Amino acid sequence: MIALFDNEEVGSCTAQGADSKITELVMNRILHDIDGSPNAFEVAIRNSFVMSADQAHALHPNYTDRHEENHRPALHGGPVIKFNSNQRYATTAITASLMRVIAERCGVPLQDVCVRNDSPCGSTIGPIISAKLGIRTLDIGGPMLAMHSIRETCCTTGVSQTLLLFKTYFEEFAKVDAMLDIE
Repeated sequence: MIALFDNEEVGSCTAQGADSKITELVMNRILHDIDGSPNAFEVAIRNSFVMSADQAHALHPNYTDRHEENHRPALHGGPVIKFNSNQRYATTAITASLMRVIAERCGVPLQDVCVRNDSPCGSTIGPIISAKLGIRTLDIGGPMLAMHSIRETCCTTGVSQTLLLFKTYFEEFAKVDAMLDIE
């Protein structure tokens, strides 16, 4: 299932936003139609994985001090897995490991960003969905400069690498998940 939400930039707490009941209600309706068993939703949750896809702040040459020394995403370096110790992103070691295996299968390089814990950080819908539904979640994004400005800049390789990674994710997720068998 692919879910695209309205109002993420102004607040997800709307009737059709990520912080509403819409995802749970739609999933329940679909699962009831496919498999009418009383625990179909719970089984689906266990077998599900949310990839919260957004953009990621690449290292800006004028603000290198804003990034941790070993977590400085670059343009043309691959999609960025996003971590935050204050849980502003929902990535865990398990979800990152699963995505690393998938990326390895298609030859897409990955980068990590870990926002300094003394630095303010925006969030994504990842923690909202993860908390509401209890689904394993990964926050990932293409590297870009000047996010939310009129001069947002990303790279063409970031787009093509992300497309290949997502395609491989849809093709390989079930196999990789079964192989890792991590709860």
